[in-house]
Amino acid sequence: SLFLNPAAMAEQQQFYLLLSNLMSPDNTVRKQSEETYDTIPGQTKITFLLQAIRDVSAAEEVKQMAAVLLRRLLSSSFEEVYPSLAIDMQTAIKTELLAGIQSEGSSNIRKKVCDIAAELARNLIDDDGNNQWPEILKFLFDSVNSQDVNLREAALHIFWNFPGIFGNQQQHYLEVIKRMLVQCMQDQENPQIRTLAARAASSFILTNERNTALLKHISDLLPGILQAVNESCYCGDDSVLKSLVEVADTAPKYLRPNLEATLQLSLKLCADTNLTNMQRQLALEVIATLSETAAAMLRKHTNIVAQILLLPPPPCREGAAWAMSDELEDDDFDSNAVAGESALDRIACGLGGKIVLPMIKQHIMQMLQNPDWKYRHAGLMALSAIGEGCHQQMEAILSEIVSFVLLFCQDPHPRVRYAACNAIGQMATDFAPTFQKKFHDKVISALLQTMEDQSNPRVQAHAAAALINFTEDCPKTLLIPYLDSLVQHLHVIMVAKLQELIQKGTKLVLEQVVTSIASVADTAEEKFVPYYDLFMPSLKHIVENAVQKELRLLRGKTIECISLIGLAVGKEKFIPDASAVMQLLLKTQTDFNDLEDDDPQISYMISAWARMCKILGKEFQQYLPVVMGPLMKTASIKPEVFVNLGDQQSFGIKTAGLEEKATACQMLVCYAKELKEGFVEYTEQVVKLMVPLLKFYFHDDILHETTITYIPYDLASMPLLLECARVRGPEYLSQMWHFMCDALIKSIGNEPDSDVLSEIMHSFAKCIELMGDGCLNNEHFEELGGILKGKLEEHFKNQEVRQAKRQDEDYDEQVEETLQEEDDNDVYILTKVSDILHSIFSSYREKVLPWFEQLLQLIVNLICPHRPWADRQWGLCIFDDVIEHCSPSSFKYAEYFLRPTMQSLCDTRPEVRQAAAYGIGVMAQFGGENYRPAFTEAVPLLVGVIQSPDSRAKENVNATENCISAVAKVMKYRPECVNVNEILPHWLSWLPLNEDKEEAVHTFSYLCDLIESNNPIVLGPDNTNLPKIFIIIADSVANESIKGEDGCSKRLANVIRQVQVSGGLWTQCVSVLNETQQKAIQDLLNKA
Repeated sequence: SLFLNPAAMAEQQQFYLLLSNLMSPDNTVRKQSEETYDTIPGQTKITFLLQAIRDVSAAEEVKQMAAVLLRRLLSSSFEEVYPSLAIDMQTAIKTELLAGIQSEGSSNIRKKVCDIAAELARNLIDDDGNNQWPEILKFLFDSVNSQDVNLREAALHIFWNFPGIFGNQQQHYLEVIKRMLVQCMQDQENPQIRTLAARAASSFILTNERNTALLKHISDLLPGILQAVNESCYCGDDSVLKSLVEVADTAPKYLRPNLEATLQLSLKLCADTNLTNMQRQLALEVIATLSETAAAMLRKHTNIVAQILLLPPPPCREGAAWAMSDELEDDDFDSNAVAGESALDRIACGLGGKIVLPMIKQHIMQMLQNPDWKYRHAGLMALSAIGEGCHQQMEAILSEIVSFVLLFCQDPHPRVRYAACNAIGQMATDFAPTFQKKFHDKVISALLQTMEDQSNPRVQAHAAAALINFTEDCPKTLLIPYLDSLVQHLHVIMVAKLQELIQKGTKLVLEQVVTSIASVADTAEEKFVPYYDLFMPSLKHIVENAVQKELRLLRGKTIECISLIGLAVGKEKFIPDASAVMQLLLKTQTDFNDLEDDDPQISYMISAWARMCKILGKEFQQYLPVVMGPLMKTASIKPEVFVNLGDQQSFGIKTAGLEEKATACQMLVCYAKELKEGFVEYTEQVVKLMVPLLKFYFHDDILHETTITYIPYDLASMPLLLECARVRGPEYLSQMWHFMCDALIKSIGNEPDSDVLSEIMHSFAKCIELMGDGCLNNEHFEELGGILKGKLEEHFKNQEVRQAKRQDEDYDEQVEETLQEEDDNDVYILTKVSDILHSIFSSYREKVLPWFEQLLQLIVNLICPHRPWADRQWGLCIFDDVIEHCSPSSFKYAEYFLRPTMQSLCDTRPEVRQAAAYGIGVMAQFGGENYRPAFTEAVPLLVGVIQSPDSRAKENVNATENCISAVAKVMKYRPECVNVNEILPHWLSWLPLNEDKEEAVHTFSYLCDLIESNNPIVLGPDNTNLPKIFIIIADSVANESIKGEDGCSKRLANVIRQVQVSGGLWTQCVSVLNETQQKAIQDLLNKA
């Protein structure tokens, strides 16, 4: 039994002491107690913990601690501890827990015991769904019908915590469950029962999100849930509202029968100023979430969305305190206004501009004409928020919007002027570069004028921030005419603000102006040289003197500005200052160890180093020993994971330092790229740092979001590091590669985010190309084969899922847009599968074919005539690689691809024609004897494509050039299969190739063969075709289709030199060329 004899009683007392110490505020005491606790065997822990929970005389906090630990033990170590307990011990635990719930006086402890019971029940459902604790189900039925309100509450709490408790009996008891929830939601005497029943109902819905029939059956629970949301909010409890947000997120279709009521309730709560900010924001969150998870459903209720805008704007700080403030306070980022703007942004993106813009344009226009500044401010902020979602529709009326917004740069109220700057900055980003091209004159002058608003630093700073957004995406040619005026304004403001910094210590505007200068220099590049001396002394002065803690951000931004100006003006102009700047940076670097972890200077420093490396090139190598230490330290930041075991267990992650980590990883890539073998000393430590990052994955959204920021740099570094390591010889290189290879393959298998996945696959393919034959062992091949097979199967499955969505009752054109995006993502992954196979075929050649056969059927599926064109394109590309790199063995698969290739030559999609034409070309060049019959059929088809009227249209030209090249390859490598003399005159008339540079080299090399062998058809009688050939050569050089350094150019130059010596012919040839063509011929002779 669990009841103890006197000796055990003493132990129990010691255990209570241990529990108290586990809660001790003293770290040492707590740590020691944790160590002691960990050494106690599992069975003993359970005995003592249960005894503590059931002990009437024990202190409440000791019982509470015991309950938390017992639940934790069952959730994390169930398999290790529970099954090995004696059967009577297991029975005693179950009995004691249920008895404890019935007799416990404290409601807090009772809930905790319910949590333990739910946790145990969760673990006692076997693989077939049988609940091996039938007594708890009987307890639930008895308690929910009991007169004792505490027992009813306990039953609901257990069901809320573990709605799957009925296991495979759920369907059988469904009516009973539903009746129980309805009955409890109608309990007139006890509001806490109504609330808990609504939460339990939501929990049940979420657990069964995929079971459409069940959700339909319990759809009548929703009115009760909505009523409980409304009631509980006015009792200061937002737990049911949070549950509603979860349902909107996970099972939005459940809300369909009562969608109007759900939206009306959310809107009502959102508008009620008697509720807390948190509650009003959660109510808005319901609508914003639905616009993301059930946009098509919501598009049938658009009137609701219009009403969100009619809510009165929340109060904002105003007056001198706001205008003169030198810090961006948190309340600017945390208020209802920000929540509203963010929701509006999500709603616009979810529902689409077609619906949102017409609906709210009127409201915004009215708000902007309101005499109350708060409405004008809110209207401009709303306009900023919808730019992304209403992109197409706003672009159509952008002129009207911009002219209107610019008027508010002159508004009498500073917060409205601030909001106008905000809208301009946002539009400059959302609509770049159209915005810059169309409105540069109006916008630049308006912002410069607003920046002169000396009495309102916040407005000044925001105008400078908008100018940064504008110049970042501004084409250089547009900015140059304004350079003088921009620079003069920025210089005047910088000088004035430097004075203010010295006299009053204010810095907000200066921080922004310094970045504006950097942004202008970054866009203007070498055109900034004349202004260099105007700024550099002041900027160096700031870095030297702004050493106080509150000036860290200013100093960081100034370091950034100096390095960006250096990069813009180039080494020659910057070199006199370079060493002084390096000394300043080095000094900061030496103090680096004293910098706090959250010091904003760190990431600016790290980026500045990399820019200095780009400016100085190889000369930067001498600084590596100083730079690499702190850089590696920052790149090695480990995210702190914290676990919260309250009611809702959650994981979180401290994101501090992760952005710096991303920057540091990016800089390591930059060094490897710029310094190549100069970086070899560091390759090993960098690889040891980077590879584990690929494995560092907790698939928790927060974590994943934060990791995504640095993974791309990590991946970009892999091939670069291998290149650096080459200097050390093959042994070192292959060790380094094996360290990377496993991690890369595993992460291709595990990565859920498609953007990151495509980066990993790209990096892996690059590495294989670099390492070549022998770089993968049998285990690698086996694992990779399974993964690629999985990716292809998933590709087909996703297409089926999308087809099913097209049959859904809410399907509309916006849904189709989303499905198209998903489709594009999938195809992008398919291109990366093709890249990996390309790198393997080109490295391993035909010996890899037996391995490839596990994928064969899937690739054949891709090229079936009924598949989408992108599938057919990439399927053909993969077979093209098989032909190019694995011939003559490739012919054994010809039965799968030869017919589809022929049919694809005349496909309606140019991409498919291009892949097919390339295939015919490599068959001729590499395929071998077996393919000969194919060419007789293919050449007339190719000629047909080339001669069709729109074959040179922009979308068709690449496919056409591949056809021309394929014809050349057939004539060159398989002349016996076609009538070369008949085709040549036509072929000559199709030259030159201007778009596909790779194929251009093949065709020119064949042209050289023909000219060098004095082919009479090409040269024409008495060389009459030579002027035409000169034009072809000249156009190719002018178009850079042939480069001075390749062998083909040398041969063409020789042809020209031979003509040069025969005077009359030379004059004749040159006379047909225009000025550009003559210059091109001259360039070719000079270079080749």
